[in-house]
Amino acid sequence: MSTTTCQVMGFIVSSLGVAGCIVSTAMDMWSTQDLYDNPVTAVFQYQGLWRSCVQQSSGFTECRPYFTILGLPGMFQAVRALMIVGIVLGILGLLVCIFALKCIRIGNMEDSAKANMTLTSGIMFIVAGLCAITGVSVFANMLVTKFWMSTANMYEGMQNIQNRYTFGSALFVGWVAGGLALIGGIMMCLACKGLVPEESRYKAVSYNASGRNISYRTGPIKVGSGYEPETKTRKGAGYEEAARSEDGRRSYPSKYDYV
Repeated sequence: MSTTTCQVMGFIVSSLGVAGCIVSTAMDMWSTQDLYDNPVTAVFQYQGLWRSCVQQSSGFTECRPYFTILGLPGMFQAVRALMIVGIVLGILGLLVCIFALKCIRIGNMEDSAKANMTLTSGIMFIVAGLCAITGVSVFANMLVTKFWMSTANMYEGMQNIQNRYTFGSALFVGWVAGGLALIGGIMMCLACKGLVPEESRYKAVSYNASGRNISYRTGPIKVGSGYEPETKTRKGAGYEEAARSEDGRRSYPSKYDYV
């Protein structure tokens, strides 16, 4: 998969995840009344993060917001905070990701800057997805605990079965949305690796000699066969070692050099 395709797919999947988190937070059906033993009822109750609703058999629905903050359980407020943090991080990640897309050119932005922005948005999406999944899971754990407590009280004759609540549709939307945001963030982090410019590991270094340019000329190299007789040199002023000429041949002294 190419870098551009991975980046665009990560942006689309993350956008769906962030949108799902917003929808899940705004939904009212986080917990719904359990109708297992009472399928026919005149009143159906369900609750969300921000208000509780009652639906009558005639189709009329009345919702009432929570007018108190301090009166709500601490875990309930923690779920609110986690969902809000996830939404804020997701929106910021989308804004950063738009400018980091490789197919969009803004001025003279280099690929290294786009890589850093892509990695930043990916981390934001991952954290947003984890916040959404954690918030929904905490609320689901609260529902399970209350459900079994209500069941135990019902068998003891202390509470009616109609007060039990089970999972609402908003929980499943939140789980799926958090998973999409998490997957999109991972794809953005993988796309960051392809945006980093490749640098040569070994850089060539040129050395310039100071002063005049010096040129070296090499002469031809003669390779002996190994059967030539060795020349013996005599000690004396006239029998000095013959100097080599420019073409590589030896020059021997003549008879006029001894006069």
